[in-house]
Amino acid sequence: MGETRDLDIARLGAQGDGIADTTSGSVFVPYALPGEYVRTDVSGERGRLLDVLRPSAQRIQPVCQHFSHCGGCALQHMERNAYLAWKRQLVVDAFTARGIDAPVAPVASEGLGARRRATFAARRTGRGAILGFHEARGNEIVDLQVCPVTAPEIVQALPGLRTLIEPLLTRRGEARLVVTLATNGIDLAIEGVRGDLFADVRERLAREASALKLARVSIGTDALYQVAEPVIHLGTAAVVPPPGAFLQAAIAAEAEMVRLVTSAMPKAKRIADLFSGLGTFTFPLAASAQVLAVDGDRQVIAALEVAVKRSPGLKPIRSKVRDLFREPLSVKELESFNAVVFDPPRAGASAQSAILAKSKIAVIAGVSCNPATLARDARTLIDGGYRLDAITPIDQFLFSAHIEVVAIFRR
Repeated sequence: MGETRDLDIARLGAQGDGIADTTSGSVFVPYALPGEYVRTDVSGERGRLLDVLRPSAQRIQPVCQHFSHCGGCALQHMERNAYLAWKRQLVVDAFTARGIDAPVAPVASEGLGARRRATFAARRTGRGAILGFHEARGNEIVDLQVCPVTAPEIVQALPGLRTLIEPLLTRRGEARLVVTLATNGIDLAIEGVRGDLFADVRERLAREASALKLARVSIGTDALYQVAEPVIHLGTAAVVPPPGAFLQAAIAAEAEMVRLVTSAMPKAKRIADLFSGLGTFTFPLAASAQVLAVDGDRQVIAALEVAVKRSPGLKPIRSKVRDLFREPLSVKELESFNAVVFDPPRAGASAQSAILAKSKIAVIAGVSCNPATLARDARTLIDGGYRLDAITPIDQFLFSAHIEVVAIFRR
């Protein structure tokens, strides 16, 4: 226990915590809102909310019974317009920190139940298997009963997934379940458990997977059960992702990203899609342009190549396995392209951006789930002579402190 203190909350921090300015420094109070007067248990710079003595007009009732215990959401208690304004400001602040006066559009926001992909933790206890997200600022697992932000089909499968996973769990460690709602069923990838299972365990997993109508169950890269290849539609292509492969979390958010990128380069005839993944942008762009898809993951490029062969009616698509962090495309390699898309992991595309800044590419679309690294890469492009035309935040990660961003640059 710390010291009980009553605090005025001045603003929200980057993680969604309320911040109180005190004589001894800032105190961060989760689940407190600007303008509120709150009673807290303070230890150092962290405050645990005990009571809201004067609530904000922006405070609303959370939509989930697990809110404030589960660490998946940070801001269900904030009125929608204020919440979206805060999310937009995260992007503005990231670009301002790099000296960029950012033309940031209003946030395009998801609705409830939009997440088609969720990663759960699971562990065995004395009462059986528990499955869910980690608690807020802790290591314990919240055994989920509901999750309003995740697709209902996934939530409805949770009781069955607990039963299915239980024989694989121990009390010593945690398993990780990557659950994806494919077009034709749920794809389950299990990590952190032994793959050398006895025959009776495999048979039980297959029976329970069949009862749950799962499309595929994998441990690591080993498909233990598959009644159908799980399919994700990207543009007109039907792509079968490798177990646990990266996908955009929500279909509507992905569609908005694709719309922003494709509408920015309607006349381009040769486009490089860098950090392409399974082809989120590759296949829609190939409706009207030749595309080179480059990614460092050999498995996802192999899945993309299979989908190319099964997708008639598109312009030519070439693919390449390459670590763009260590070996970015050179200025000479970029000479034949009119446009570039880059959608890197959270670390951003520092090395590739430095080379793009020296290129003559007419239009570049940067896509990122990390405004800070995108702003850094934007600074590099702007210093190289590019104009930042548009920035659109997309609230793909509802009620969290994360935000997807699409930025358009022109030479």
